[in-house]
Amino acid sequence: MNHKISYGKGNISLYRTHATPLTNLPSIPESTYTGQPSTLFTSDVEVEVYGETFLPAYTEGDNSQVVATATMTNFILQKARLYHGSTQEGFLYFLADQMLQQYPVMESLRISTRELPFIAAQITHDGGQTVTPSDRTFAANHDSYATAELYAEREDDETRVTKHDCGRLGMKLVKLTGNAFANFQRDEFTTLPQRNDRLLYIFMDMGWRYLDVRDATSNDDHSRYISAQQVYDHVQHTFHDFVNMSIQHLVYEMGVRLLKTFPQMSEVWFKAQNRLWEVAAEAEGEDAKVYMDPRPPYGMISLKLTRDEL
Repeated sequence: MNHKISYGKGNISLYRTHATPLTNLPSIPESTYTGQPSTLFTSDVEVEVYGETFLPAYTEGDNSQVVATATMTNFILQKARLYHGSTQEGFLYFLADQMLQQYPVMESLRISTRELPFIAAQITHDGGQTVTPSDRTFAANHDSYATAELYAEREDDETRVTKHDCGRLGMKLVKLTGNAFANFQRDEFTTLPQRNDRLLYIFMDMGWRYLDVRDATSNDDHSRYISAQQVYDHVQHTFHDFVNMSIQHLVYEMGVRLLKTFPQMSEVWFKAQNRLWEVAAEAEGEDAKVYMDPRPPYGMISLKLTRDEL
């Protein structure tokens, strides 16, 4: 029989205080974000390990070569305190390298993280004349979140990344005007009216890869690091100023602009859903309208662009 085995641990949520500040990010016109103090560094980690030495646990019930998943949890939590970087990708590489060094029975692994966003409280000073972010008070943010994933293996006593993905998931964006959907095919089953201008509400996940993964994992040089916050600001900027003829048209423009802004990005992908609200109340000649959530069926749009397609 052929086999492919792996096992691991998920939902290892951790909250690290006083990590290294993220600095020296290049600024882009579409975002005011250039870094953060990293006073609170959060991560929800998942790890999956591979190795033929684990096969007897399946075939014979022999656990002598198995690293318990509870041990993996403790290992990651303890190592998080020793991480001296400031990015999620750098954190993943640090954990992968430490784990492969600690456990020779692991031939390779996949490790991923989901950011657990918190936003610093805005504190007023001088009677409200100035505002600064708090260095001690934070609020959980239920907006979209950054993700990253690395596949790593041991090579000549070093840890090599064989595959990687970065992303921003859970975006929910609405634009009141500057969106159209018209001139599509029609037949006896078509009831959707053409719209030369409409409100557009989308759910969207997106991700990217680097030409050189070391630009993502480096803890010393952030000059070519792609911040998920900058990417998020960038796609909102495109949504704001680009008059789109469809969601397909919109995500293509988002992808082209991102690849032009970030030359270190090798590819970008999008998965979007059309969650267009339905009009519940309106009057002719008035701008005011009331909308409600649509019926459950929703449109799905996918796109991946690579640099050689520009």
